[in-house]
Amino acid sequence: MKKPNVEEVLQQGIHGALETKPDERRKFLGTLRERTILALKKNQVTEATIYPQVEREMKKNPQVNLYLNGNIEYAALSKYVKLAAKHNIEHKIVTNKEHDTEIGLLLAMDHAIDKEEIYITQKEVSQLAPPKSKGLFAKLFKR
Repeated sequence: MKKPNVEEVLQQGIHGALETKPDERRKFLGTLRERTILALKKNQVTEATIYPQVEREMKKNPQVNLYLNGNIEYAALSKYVKLAAKHNIEHKIVTNKEHDTEIGLLLAMDHAIDKEEIYITQKEVSQLAPPKSKGLFAKLFKR
């Protein structure tokens, strides 16, 4: 292993340790794509209800980490923070003022898993959907 020269030591002292794949880390909320199990875009995170796929992956992978985009209002993030707490999942809210990514939420491991398809494009319909109740008028005026 090469010993760092004085210039490299000074640069690390000024700017911090060298980071692998800094552009990828900015896009993937501080982690790497190869570690990502699942990703939601910002507009998906701001929807009123959670994506069932997120909870399913939390149950399946209890050692997963939740990364949330800090440029989204906390009110929209809180449902996922509560979900992480329910499943004892570590979470981190990542705010980068210089670079805003379209990613709103990531579930990632501490090691590479190289999952090919990470983006969730459609919300699954919950199997526990309550039966549709008939409205007041439908009950009063049965056919």
